[in-house]
Amino acid sequence: MISRRSFLKVGGLSISTAGFVSEILTGSAFAQDANLQNMVSGVKPMAPEDYEERLEQARKIMAKNKMDALFVSGGSDLGYFTNVNWFLSERTFGALINRKGKTIWVWPSFEAESAREMIPKDQELRPWEEHENPFKLIGGVMKDLGVPNGRLGIAPVTRSFIVFGLRKDVPEIELVNGAVVTEGCRGIKSPKEIGYMDLANKITKLAYREGFKQLKEGMTPRDLSNVISTAHQQMGVRGNGGPQFGPSTAFPHGSRIPRTLHDGDVVMVDGGCSVEGYQSDVTRTIVYGKPSDKQKLVWDIVKRAQTAALKTARPGVPCEDVDHAARKVIEDAGYGPGYKYFSHRLGHGIGMDGHEFPYLVKENKLKLQPGMTFSDEPGIYIYGEFGMRHEDCFVVTDDGARFLGGMETTAIDKPFGEA
Repeated sequence: MISRRSFLKVGGLSISTAGFVSEILTGSAFAQDANLQNMVSGVKPMAPEDYEERLEQARKIMAKNKMDALFVSGGSDLGYFTNVNWFLSERTFGALINRKGKTIWVWPSFEAESAREMIPKDQELRPWEEHENPFKLIGGVMKDLGVPNGRLGIAPVTRSFIVFGLRKDVPEIELVNGAVVTEGCRGIKSPKEIGYMDLANKITKLAYREGFKQLKEGMTPRDLSNVISTAHQQMGVRGNGGPQFGPSTAFPHGSRIPRTLHDGDVVMVDGGCSVEGYQSDVTRTIVYGKPSDKQKLVWDIVKRAQTAALKTARPGVPCEDVDHAARKVIEDAGYGPGYKYFSHRLGHGIGMDGHEFPYLVKENKLKLQPGMTFSDEPGIYIYGEFGMRHEDCFVVTDDGARFLGGMETTAIDKPFGEA
């Protein structure tokens, strides 16, 4: 059961933030908080049994969809199912997850020794030399599995030349979309995965808080980004924050116009980090100096929209309803219709990728399930003036939803609530 009270329990490690609360620094504008400590040193990685559970779930979905095998190439899908991390290459390589037994690998021969360092010894590796046809090798694997004319799922990020090569050289195999397997497994997070994401989101919020302590007239977005990145490093991860100042905050993904910080500027930071490969994604928006009445009004509207979305999210609710709940608050406040001011969907799935299936957007009828994780990031963007966005990731629980990492923003001058 995933309850609202679940909190940062990862492989037996419980994290309390009490030891990481620090006083506002004095002195150098870009000094670092000596009280920030490594927060990931005790985190346990995924175990072999975790990967076997994932493979078993994949086989169940494959059987339900009459799929004989799934070809997974480089990227996060490969890491998710096999704990093997490899780049997307012009050479065909990958894993054939199948319903008959152990995963079988197709790999360029000159990389075979590298492969053997990562692949379990009880899994078969079939290398191909540079002049050989890897697509026919995949066809040979299907034949040996007893399904020479079978249905082979292709993971979504597989490069197109592999699909075209299989169609041309192994036409007897039926290629089908493997997303039903990859998304069906990855869309629901385990308690351990949620624990990683809880911690990643907490770390990013603490790093932002460190950065906001050091805002200074005339500083550049890069100055602030460097403080936030260094704070992430002090807590044991690589992370970032993409700051925007003033009118640039009206651009949802930032403006290329150089700006420095001045009194009354809106400050927006959007970024994250990862813990054991699981991502955070956080946006905080404040005002440097005294906010105007309009800035306070828009900030409050966006916060009410974020809260409305979180309250709507619960098992059985369609994804589009969560988007609608936030959008209605913004439109009713006069910042509509549609995408005029709130110019993007409410949120995206998140896990090993910063943006992944499923999405909180109009016309997505998919119903929420416990363990799904999303960003909740409504915004209002007024070009020539400023933008406001609040973003926290949340997990769907058995009876509702809760934000990951705590530290929910509560007011324009309280971007992290109570840590």
